[in-house]
Amino acid sequence: MNGTPRLPSSFPSTPGSGARGRYPNGSAGGGGSGGVRVGNDIDSPASKSSSSSRRGPKSALPTVPQGPTTTSSSAPLIPVHIIDAPSQRMYTFAVWGLLIGWRLYDWWLLVEEDTHSISLFVKWACIDILFFFGVPLLRIPWLEWSETTSFTAYFVHAFINGMLMFRIPLPIEGWLLFFTKTLFDREMSISENSVRPASILHNSSLIMGRQIINILPEGSVVMNPDQLSFCVDSSHPSVTIPLHFNQTRPQHIDLLRFDFDTNTNETITLSHKEVKHTIQLEEGILLINYITKKPGLYRLHRVIDKTKLEVQRRMSDTIVVNCPRGAIKAASSNKCLGDLSDLRMEIEGTPPLKVVYSRTTNAEQSVHHFQSIQPENFASPLLGSSRATTLVLPGSQDVSWARTHHISVPLNESMIPSGRWLYSIDEIHDAVGNVANFSSGADDGEHNYPKGAHLEQDFTVHERPVARLTGCDTRNPLMVANGKSVQLPVQYISPGRTPDDTSHTLHWKFSPLDTLSKSGDHGNEVQMEQYHAKTAHNTPTIRQQGLYTLTNVESKFCEGEVKEPASCLLINPPEPQLSISAENIIDKCAGKPIGLLVDLDLIGTPPFVVRYDVITRSGTHSDHVVIHGSRYQLELKPRDAGHFKYQFTSIDDSVYKAHSLVGSEMLLEQDVKPPASAVLRVPSNPIDACIEEPVEMYVDLFGEKPFTLEYELVYNSKRHRHKISDIETDVFQITTEPLFNGGEYSLSLTSVQDKTGCKIFLNGEVKFTVRRQRPRASFGHIDGKHRTVEVEGQPVKLPIRLTGRPPWTVKYRNLNDTQGQVIERSARSTNDFIDVNQRGVYEILDISDDQCPGTIDPKASKFEVQWVPRPQIKVADTAVLIPDGQKWLKREVCEGDIDAVEVHLTGNSPYNVKYQVRHKPDHGSGSLINKEFEAALGLATISMETSKAGVYEYKFSELSDALYDHDLKTFTPLLLEQKVNGKPSAHFTKPGQSYKYCKEELAGDEVIPIRLEGVPPFSLEVDIKHQSSSRPETVKIANIEANHYDFRIPHRVLSLGVHQVSVRKVRDARGCQQKTEYGAPHVQVQVYDVPIIYPLESRTDYCVGERISYTLSGAAPFEIFYTFEGVQRKAKSLGTTFRRIAEKPGNFTITAISDRASECKARTQISKIVHEMPSVKISKGRQVEVDIHEGGEAEILFEFWGTPPFEFTYTRSTNARKGHKSVVLETRHEVSYEHSKTIQSSQEGTYEVVAIKDKFCSFSTQKGAESRSGQKLLQF
Repeated sequence: MNGTPRLPSSFPSTPGSGARGRYPNGSAGGGGSGGVRVGNDIDSPASKSSSSSRRGPKSALPTVPQGPTTTSSSAPLIPVHIIDAPSQRMYTFAVWGLLIGWRLYDWWLLVEEDTHSISLFVKWACIDILFFFGVPLLRIPWLEWSETTSFTAYFVHAFINGMLMFRIPLPIEGWLLFFTKTLFDREMSISENSVRPASILHNSSLIMGRQIINILPEGSVVMNPDQLSFCVDSSHPSVTIPLHFNQTRPQHIDLLRFDFDTNTNETITLSHKEVKHTIQLEEGILLINYITKKPGLYRLHRVIDKTKLEVQRRMSDTIVVNCPRGAIKAASSNKCLGDLSDLRMEIEGTPPLKVVYSRTTNAEQSVHHFQSIQPENFASPLLGSSRATTLVLPGSQDVSWARTHHISVPLNESMIPSGRWLYSIDEIHDAVGNVANFSSGADDGEHNYPKGAHLEQDFTVHERPVARLTGCDTRNPLMVANGKSVQLPVQYISPGRTPDDTSHTLHWKFSPLDTLSKSGDHGNEVQMEQYHAKTAHNTPTIRQQGLYTLTNVESKFCEGEVKEPASCLLINPPEPQLSISAENIIDKCAGKPIGLLVDLDLIGTPPFVVRYDVITRSGTHSDHVVIHGSRYQLELKPRDAGHFKYQFTSIDDSVYKAHSLVGSEMLLEQDVKPPASAVLRVPSNPIDACIEEPVEMYVDLFGEKPFTLEYELVYNSKRHRHKISDIETDVFQITTEPLFNGGEYSLSLTSVQDKTGCKIFLNGEVKFTVRRQRPRASFGHIDGKHRTVEVEGQPVKLPIRLTGRPPWTVKYRNLNDTQGQVIERSARSTNDFIDVNQRGVYEILDISDDQCPGTIDPKASKFEVQWVPRPQIKVADTAVLIPDGQKWLKREVCEGDIDAVEVHLTGNSPYNVKYQVRHKPDHGSGSLINKEFEAALGLATISMETSKAGVYEYKFSELSDALYDHDLKTFTPLLLEQKVNGKPSAHFTKPGQSYKYCKEELAGDEVIPIRLEGVPPFSLEVDIKHQSSSRPETVKIANIEANHYDFRIPHRVLSLGVHQVSVRKVRDARGCQQKTEYGAPHVQVQVYDVPIIYPLESRTDYCVGERISYTLSGAAPFEIFYTFEGVQRKAKSLGTTFRRIAEKPGNFTITAISDRASECKARTQISKIVHEMPSVKISKGRQVEVDIHEGGEAEILFEFWGTPPFEFTYTRSTNARKGHKSVVLETRHEVSYEHSKTIQSSQEGTYEVVAIKDKFCSFSTQKGAESRSGQKLLQF
């Protein structure tokens, strides 16, 4: 057997033990005496020789031919000292495993796309050949299989590849699907995100919530279930505590009451009557009201029902306290401005307390509050944010925290402004929740009380008074007659609103005059005095000489402020005295007295007023004389005759008034008979009469009426006598005839005669001068004319010629003035000027000198003033311009054209013109160029700027000539505007770009964007040259209405192949054109066919989690363009199928498709609507436990989201218990046409929804549902 040759496919020996031949005996096995050697043959010489030959480097050749021996070429390709043989085998099997996984992934893709692929079959056939025929070449021990083995393994794998890649069902396909799905279960969604379908198909948020209904085993009782607050006082002596009994009827009730003051408890047993007095609130619920009058903490202690069993109690404490109350106390109700309110709120109740009070200031009300009013170091279970049901801990009876506390709350606020203030307590809240409301609008549950006087405190805030002295200070002492009193000049001021009561008290200090210091201040002797004034106008009366200084002022409620001046000095001056002496005034002609001359000597404080009575037979009249000095001479000269007595009655000075004068020396008597007389009233200035005007003079006549007066008018040595009789007045006016001769005149009174007939000669004379001519005015000449032409803006002096005596008053006007204003000017020179600055015809209207009116020379009464015309610039008549408001528009030109404009200049040459050329390009910032030129003639030509496109504005801003400089006010700039149209241009937006066109015209041809510059419409010429043709095709395009043109090449000029497209010429609406230079940028165009896409299903409604599939026609790969949720998206497909899983709802619309060969985008509109999965929530999506009594019902709320109608299935299971599994008791099916539904249930159990469906989709959590994903599109 040892000589049997091994097959090539048998496993070789493990390397490392030495090289051995195929025949261990060293023979071929057929020679010698036998084929088998046993026993001692092993130790024979021949054997030894063979053994030694195996160990030695050389061995003798056998005598017979041997089979092939193992040489160094059978060693592994990768030496074992680099990677040992077991590792090489492990790596080989790892590569084979990776290839299996890759193969299964390609198969999963085909399953997902529901297609097959011959390309994948060929790919794996090639990979298997390389693997199974390449591994033996590595000569890895135990992996050196024969070619037969390689072919066998290859065909087995090829068979499997065919089954997988051509989607031939396999018996183990289910297991493969499970395995590959576990590894590669990710798909592309319609949002182009890689998602796991399981996360979409098994969405636990679609069905949420459960409701557990527990049936209570027995009845229950609760005290004060609504946690109402209670308090007692005199207005509310008792409270009613509700006891609610659920599914039971009590027989015996015990309550515990904890006393707040003693911390002891007592048991209260309700009487049989109270227990029997029940009220049925609703089915199964009874109410018993327990009435109590005592404060304390009440708790249910023991309740026995009719079955003698104790009823379950829900532990809760109810507190009955004394109702909160309060009062406001203040020291005074009258305050001064700026004082503090200084009031206290006395609050009683269970702390912590809250007080709400209002403050009204002069009808302006504001509401304030104090919170957490409690004693120091106060602890209470009511201080927490959440209140516990039981307030007394087990083993403790301390309820002192609920006692009534008396707390004083101070309130100090600065009381500004003045007026009426009112503080009022509106509400008091205690810790339990009781509210004592003292206002008119109480809410439900609050105790409303009338607002008594103890809850309000009003204040009257008074202004602080101000006092000062007026009309008296240390510099201006108060002069008072001796023995007389005077009111101290105090000014009392109450700022702000004047109070009803202005009574006040003044305090001052007084020092007698002889005790003042040398500086005039108070000395050592100072008296403090005060005065109480009932009104603001009452002032104290002072009499004694000295210094008075205000120290303080007080109103009825407030201290005030004393302002300067606050000191007043009172002085008693001496009394006035008068002594008189008199002598007669004798008429020298008649020798009779005609009056008295009285000398007055005075003592006192001037000025003096001396009063005296004039006593005559006709009666008595009083007269007085004011004397500013200490001596005065009084002339008493009556006009009428008779006996006169002069009685000096009293004298006044600045201090003493009406000081009477007594004594015989104060009486003077005299008999008076005055002669007739006449006196001319001579004016203070010399009389200068006007020619041709009368002269008037006044004469005072004295004596007995009637009078006869004679006077003379002397002129040029000639006398003209005049006599006027029977003058019955004491004053007579002499009026002469108009005096037509100029010269010196003299008017003199010659005699006067009164009733007595005694003619008295007079010597009164007045001389005056009569002018020899009237004043005269006329305009002078300028250059021999009454007309002048001047430079505008410069003042013009119009010469006037005047006669008379200065100053003259000239009135003139401008006849061109529409208002007709008369101008009056004073002139002081006979050759004066009138300054004018307006043109027109000036006329002199009137002239008068210092006294007399004058005349106007009619020939020289007018003067015309004209301006030299200012230079002007305007467009020449030959220029073709269009007026546009304030500017001229010149016809538009194209860029680079030559153009000019002519302007016409008027004025006095030479002219200097400055103008601005403002360039406003269509794009970018503009420029401004200042230019100027001088012109000797009245016509100038200006070249227009056309070098750049844009709007050129020519503003001729300054113009001057030989006489006028530029005047900004009078010059109106000349504006010219011309638009230089740029040459149109046409450029490819993407020069050098290659564009692809489809064979069919509407299959998604690319447009070639061309950017046009200029004014539309454009006309365009485009050259299209095929690569195989030397002559281009020209496409003319007219009426391009936009600056961007998407050029679509007409298919009539296209053929398969490459085309070169270039712009030849462009022209715009303004007539400007531009030809494209040779070698300008161009684009290329290639023509292809179009792909097609078809949906695999005709339906349009899908659900979230479903797959939407399409079949593609064309050359892969494809690009599919679609919109989802209003967003444009793009996807790629390497095969002829396109499928996406719907991960969210929305409108999925395929808009276009393109393939690799043409990239032509075929437009389409295939829409699919993805609907959201319906969802349901029970009990708001939460687990809710509801306890009911036997026979009661609980509501189960189902809320739906989706499109109605809704069908849902829910189960009732046993309530889960520890150690027991919940069991489904029943399954029900319901329909709802609304988004919510309520079901009443009285059975105990756990209610859950297991399936939901709406109009389109369904979802179920039950196993064995109608679809593998638990979702399905429904059709109603």
